[in-house]
Amino acid sequence: MADKEPVVERHVAEEEGEDSSAAAAAGEEDTGAQVAPIVRLEEVAVTTGEEDEDSLVDMKAKLYRFDKDGNQWKERGTGTVKLLKHKENGKVRLVMRQAKTLKICANHLVISTTKMQEHAGSDKSCVWHAADFADGELKDEMFAIRFGSVENCKKFKDLVDEIAESLAKIEGESEEGSSAAGLLEKLSVSESKPEERAAKEESADASKETETKTEATPAE
Repeated sequence: MADKEPVVERHVAEEEGEDSSAAAAAGEEDTGAQVAPIVRLEEVAVTTGEEDEDSLVDMKAKLYRFDKDGNQWKERGTGTVKLLKHKENGKVRLVMRQAKTLKICANHLVISTTKMQEHAGSDKSCVWHAADFADGELKDEMFAIRFGSVENCKKFKDLVDEIAESLAKIEGESEEGSSAAGLLEKLSVSESKPEERAAKEESADASKETETKTEATPAE
């Protein structure tokens, strides 16, 4: 009896192994059935608001804003700063989004009075004032931005200064043109005054002559 027990155990083990192999084979068998999704998701076009603009520069940086109440610099976000030029009107705006959330942390136009200044104590940073619209309303902000290298900081600063100077030149030429037009208008008005005066004098003389003739005519 003692010699037969191991044989029984061996048969049981073999049967269990065959069952497990059959179950595994059944699980791996491809039935060809396709399960349709419960909810069908449609592609949605995502717009950034930058579709009508060309990127002049695109750099990674860290942005700070000056808190007037606390009298200190506060980090605004780390991400990508861009200078975008509109394809139609040519206006350039500065836009910066946070890296992970893509939240806008700076959004304002570069105008003729925009002036980038080097940040004291750091040749990788620069400071400027702007009327910013990142929070959905215009706010007078003071920003500081820090780049990863001196070269990137200089490239960014020089490009902003170049755009601002170009706008100032255009505005200056426009003002000169307006002044010249105003001067010509004044000259034309002053030149017409003697002619108007002469016409008025002739009209007055004719009126007097008519009155004189009327008085000289005898009544019937």
